Amino acid sequence: MKAIMVGGTTSSAGKSLISMAICRILAKKGYDVAPFKAQNMSLNSFVTKKGKEIAIAQAMQAFAAGIEPDERMNPILLKPKGNFVSQLIILGEAIGDIDSLDYYKKISELRKVVEEAYRSLSEEYEIVVIEGAGGMAEINLYERDLPNIFTAKLAKPKIILVGDIDRGGVFASLYGTYSLLPEDVRTMICGFIINRLRGREDFLVEGIKKLENLCKLPVAAVIPYMDFAFPSEDSLNIEEWKGEGLIGIVRLPRISNFTDFEPLRSVASFLDLKSKPECEILIIPGSKDTIADLKSLKESPMMEEIKKMAGKKLIIGICGGYQMLGRKIQDYGVEHDFITLKGLGLLNAETKFENYKKKTQQVSKKVTGDAEIVRKIKGEIVWGYEIHKGITISEKPVFEDDGCESEDGMCWGTYLHGLFWNSNVVNAVENYLGVRIEHIDGFEVLIKEIEKRLGSFLEKLVN
Repeated sequence: MKAIMVGGTTSSAGKSLISMAICRILAKKGYDVAPFKAQNMSLNSFVTKKGKEIAIAQAMQAFAAGIEPDERMNPILLKPKGNFVSQLIILGEAIGDIDSLDYYKKISELRKVVEEAYRSLSEEYEIVVIEGAGGMAEINLYERDLPNIFTAKLAKPKIILVGDIDRGGVFASLYGTYSLLPEDVRTMICGFIINRLRGREDFLVEGIKKLENLCKLPVAAVIPYMDFAFPSEDSLNIEEWKGEGLIGIVRLPRISNFTDFEPLRSVASFLDLKSKPECEILIIPGSKDTIADLKSLKESPMMEEIKKMAGKKLIIGICGGYQMLGRKIQDYGVEHDFITLKGLGLLNAETKFENYKKKTQQVSKKVTGDAEIVRKIKGEIVWGYEIHKGITISEKPVFEDDGCESEDGMCWGTYLHGLFWNSNVVNAVENYLGVRIEHIDGFEVLIKEIEKRLGSFLEKLVN
């Protein structure tokens, strides 16, 4: 078994995407490849066929490798809720909420989980493509750094270090990260990638020569800047969305799973709670804390705007957003204290949080509703996945037994994440808006670029 690790100088340097590309390139060459990230902190997740919840990046990497996503590929997932508290998910199962201090107290226990998951994958696959987390040279965290230092020492991979030139200071960040790594990890570095270049590559020649001389390692590839829909891992990526704004997505303080809307990216934009929506469709997305976000929404100027839109413009709620659109939410001490909170009242639905257990499953449902957009594809099948706590009792469901629609069809909600990744749903949205939604398969273009620039280097790493 061989292991290749993609480490980064910072968060959002391109580790997920490059790891995904490497999985595809090596799989096309006939290798049995699996992705791995020991610990991921991400707002966006995916549910496997076995009903296990993992970060969406590892799911996409698995699909790129031609295999089904598996909880071992992301044994620890942290879904941030704010105030240093995250939901802890171990091997696909939600354990509970935990603050950062208590999390670090569990590091010894979590190391065992990571080690068992990695060793199991490494016995099953020829090559494991490991993604690091954040910046590799977090010198204050080395003793408890699971996804970078611990994993590197466990797997002893060949490491490629990625820096994002679009942020500036790429040579300093690559050299600084390399220099600050523990010596035994530093010796695993095999080369560098300069990612997201907007300008001319020949302008980098002198800098590349100096970096290579300083580190005695090659710059294996320079990857051009490419803008296309790839599932985002955290809210930092929201700033990159610059769609036309025909669809407005409410940027809840605790927003989650906003990757649901990536296929709509060319016509969608995020709206903060002070915004005045000028969109044709308003979407209230998922939330890591429905009650807290509902309170924030009701106390904001957006609440009055939603009242004005009701019945005139289409309003859609996904998961937590669906729960908010109902008449009321009752919490029996699961998310907060015992509390009953009035919802937005646009749907005839009520939600109860009676226990902590989450529902996580993939589903295929027939479209049965008559609301706007979905009525155009009534009788067709859509795919999605559920990730939620709480049970919602509703009338006038949209997808067989799921969701709810208003009497006038101008408001509907559903628990189905991934709904807008269905081509028939996107086509229905296009028909409703009267526009063409641009969806460039940039990943395949990127694969060709990376293969052209990195292919021979990868071949040396695996031979």
